[in-house]
Amino acid sequence: METLLRSRLIPLTEWSSYHPWPPLGGLRHLVFNGASNGFDTVVRRCGRRVLIDEQAFFEWARRTGGRP
Repeated sequence: METLLRSRLIPLTEWSSYHPWPPLGGLRHLVFNGASNGFDTVVRRCGRRVLIDEQAFFEWARRTGGRP
């Protein structure tokens, strides 16, 4: 039987309401440099809104050790 994993999309500015790390400034740095640090796989853009795929974020953090 297949297990469907759903990921939550969290607006960048509301990330700190759900998780203490990384702080907003650090998260913005990761998004800005996403092409060079692989963080672009975590970011979803909907118009001007920047959303963070929660599941993809933690996979990225495990894969890279949380370092850009």
